Amino acid sequence: MLSNLGAYIALNDEAWQEACYRSEQGNAWFTRAHIDHAAKTIAEQYLQRENLQKWLAGYTLPENPKIVGIVMAGNIPLVGFHDFLCGFMSGHRLMLKLSSKDEVLMKHLIAKLEEWEPAIKEQVTIADRLNNCDAYIATGSNNTARYFEQYFGKYPHIIRKNRTSVAILDGAETDDDLALLADDVYMYYGLGCRNVTQVCVPRDYDFARLLNAFNKNNEYADLNKYKNNYDYHLAIYLLNRVPYMSNESLLMVENDLPFSAVSVLHYRFYDDKSTLIEQLKNNEDIQAIIGDGFVPFGQSQQPSLSDYADGVDTMAFLCGL
Repeated sequence: MLSNLGAYIALNDEAWQEACYRSEQGNAWFTRAHIDHAAKTIAEQYLQRENLQKWLAGYTLPENPKIVGIVMAGNIPLVGFHDFLCGFMSGHRLMLKLSSKDEVLMKHLIAKLEEWEPAIKEQVTIADRLNNCDAYIATGSNNTARYFEQYFGKYPHIIRKNRTSVAILDGAETDDDLALLADDVYMYYGLGCRNVTQVCVPRDYDFARLLNAFNKNNEYADLNKYKNNYDYHLAIYLLNRVPYMSNESLLMVENDLPFSAVSVLHYRFYDDKSTLIEQLKNNEDIQAIIGDGFVPFGQSQQPSLSDYADGVDTMAFLCGL
């Protein structure tokens, strides 16, 4: 059934196109190109029969299903689908609280599954309040995580906070590598936890090559909300005399913090690469590292079934309830 859902997404029929259009109209950050990318990744990485079978082979499914409440984020299209998939495949009854920013596509795909198998209505419920659940999975910001801890802390839970991703460069990257890195930075306007928001470079790094490669995505500045962020942060840097570099769509500033604002990419210098790697691996704010020996350039937004958010094995958690 799930492989059929992947085939349905790939078919791109009129009903799916209508759902994508309504999703785009409901959230100014959701462009059709980004919706298509998210859906294509799900269809190709999550919903292929062989991938699903190989993934499930590593788990023993629970014999006694529980009620699991899932609070989904809405920062990028279909961001909560992996949690839904884990819950669905583990056999638990699911209560889903969808984000108002990203509810159209999730509702459409769940309705499609119910159309094929009406019994799914007994397993999956969309709700405004998640009461009387046996366990919870909740994704949000650092602020909302405090409330999640208060509400769900006494139950088995996974509570996710803000995370981001970084890239390690050494100057040996090809122009094609840097062009692929541009997608890791710009995709979803930098709003995903797998977006690169900081690059780590040696002290003699040639930033001109990097910014030139990033020019391929200058059309991102055509979105008013993105351009407003660019203009705002540019004004702040000018007023405060903060040194910066830029092309037409991105501002680069030196900052040791991995998190950056929309339209801003932080950079930091390193002297010893092995020391840097050790620091990044021990940093709980880092979702993924992109670069030679890590996630390949251009693939940060193409996670596999086993690429779990926050590095916490969601499926193992659900199977252990």
